[in-house]
Amino acid sequence: MTHIIKLKTGSVLEEQASYSRIVAVDNWIYVSNTAGRHPQTKIIPEDVSEQTHQVFANIEQALAAVDASLADVVMSRVFIQDPRDVSTVMAIIGEKFRGVDPATTVTCPPLGSTVYKVELEVTAWRGAATADVQKLTLAL
Repeated sequence: MTHIIKLKTGSVLEEQASYSRIVAVDNWIYVSNTAGRHPQTKIIPEDVSEQTHQVFANIEQALAAVDASLADVVMSRVFIQDPRDVSTVMAIIGEKFRGVDPATTVTCPPLGSTVYKVELEVTAWRGAATADVQKLTLAL
């Protein structure tokens, strides 16, 4: 039988829009687009680096609640409000995903509010961190 977990973090938007931060279907874990709002203080840092670090802290906390981690991430989707911030955000993404190497999409659309400088959505597979991974290089 399929086992589904729907994790809420208490966000007003989760209730208003009726969505979950995480939906885990067996070992597949889908994390909703996540911004850099601190869950306790509700503060969103103005600095794009600080926001990006908070985004990761929020995602790591949510993944831990369903017995997973960033090392289990197999796909990430990065949304950056200002194209001038791409190199700054991607440097942090590179630090956080070094050795994990998920498939990644990066785009610069308008976000839900101008206070959001970066948002991140990930898909994980519980157990990917300990899976037998074969790394290939395609020579072009």
